[in-house]
Amino acid sequence: MKIFERYRPPALHKEEQTELISVIVTAYNIEAYIERGVRSVCSQTYENLEIIVVDDGSTDTTGRICDDLAERDARVRVIHKENEGPAQARNVGTAEAKGRYIGYVDGDDWIDADMYEKLLSALLDQRADIAICRYRQVSCTHTLDESVDRAVLFEGQEALACYVEERKECEIQNAAWNKLYRREILKNVTFPAGQWYEDIMFATAALARANRCIYLDTAMYNYIIDREGSIMNRRINPRTFTDQIPAYYEKTKFLQELGREDLALTHDYFFYKRLLLFYADLEKTGDGATYLLRIEEILAKDRERALQAFRTPVADPRDGKKLRLFYRSPAAYVRKVRWEEQIVIPAKVRIKRMIRRLKGH
Repeated sequence: MKIFERYRPPALHKEEQTELISVIVTAYNIEAYIERGVRSVCSQTYENLEIIVVDDGSTDTTGRICDDLAERDARVRVIHKENEGPAQARNVGTAEAKGRYIGYVDGDDWIDADMYEKLLSALLDQRADIAICRYRQVSCTHTLDESVDRAVLFEGQEALACYVEERKECEIQNAAWNKLYRREILKNVTFPAGQWYEDIMFATAALARANRCIYLDTAMYNYIIDREGSIMNRRINPRTFTDQIPAYYEKTKFLQELGREDLALTHDYFFYKRLLLFYADLEKTGDGATYLLRIEEILAKDRERALQAFRTPVADPRDGKKLRLFYRSPAAYVRKVRWEEQIVIPAKVRIKRMIRRLKGH
């Protein structure tokens, strides 16, 4: 892994824009957002684009807006299809793509004007298979941008490890949309049709295939985190158990078959930690008794694996104590979490503020 401070990808002037990038934009009932999203792709400083908008059976005016956009820009092609979910919409768009490089945009989000120029330039400059950027979290009240002016070059499976270890300094994430892929590494890599959380295995497989990845710690993708009706705004729901958790198990199996039991255990640590967090959240709201029971069953079934995962080098020892407490008494575990939330964490915040004030003097 190599870190470049203040890395600047070389500019790609119009005469140098010889490689075709195919951008797949998925859209379903987002009439208030889709024009902004597609226009942000059309306005890219890198102009050699094929923009494939997949209207996934919208029942509002989304499809008509997409057709209007296609009439104004010859690079835009619209595919209207029956509703099968974003995974299959992306698969359809990818199958139609002709570019050597592939990117994805969710139609309710938007991208900065130089995103694809910088991603492709960095990819070519560093001879990488995937270029990745940080993203902004956009809500109706604020925007969170944690960009740092640097780049990170990953060799071999270093990017895969960073992703599995969920390192905050590099927001690789499951998302397909903050990345530009060399087409070759996506051969036989598809999104699981009909499933939510479709990015989990797609990202894992793509990163495992890449020989080199370049990460630009500059936010260029704008991700809406509070759109009403967005499936990703529902922290736990029936699909958590039918789609998300099975995808996590599949990810574990994939990493094991890759010969990376170390990463499989690390992934499992974060997986079981999420289940504990889900459990505490559900207890706090007083909803979801069925969900609580399902989580108890999963953690009981996977007890030995979970205890092993919480002993991995990346695991926080405090989390291991919480897991063991949960196995003794789920109710005691919830009480400990509440005590930390209501007493310990606020006290730490007050102490930090006091120290900052004292240093200020």
